[in-house]
Amino acid sequence: MVDTVQLEAAAFRRLLRHLNQERTDVQNIDLMILAGFCRNCLADWYREAAQEAGVPLDKEQARGAIYGMPFAEWKARHQAEATPEQLAAFEASRGRHG
Repeated sequence: MVDTVQLEAAAFRRLLRHLNQERTDVQNIDLMILAGFCRNCLADWYREAAQEAGVPLDKEQARGAIYGMPFAEWKARHQAEATPEQLAAFEASRGRHG
């Protein structure tokens, strides 16, 4: 019998690899606008799951696990300043965020 947790974990790892290695050009604000979540949301959900399992994990540790590096390093390498158009679209989409 297939362990669905293993399949889910593999899919999650592939999502992270896709976002963090193959699509570093996709900004978090764009993910928020289009999908209602971003890499930071994934880190928050990861931290919440850890806490529910009794595993202590702070915000920076969770972000490191999701980004594959310290968040400050990710920002310096990949994060661009949001444009006025992105900020406006983000505000318009706020009610749909995870």
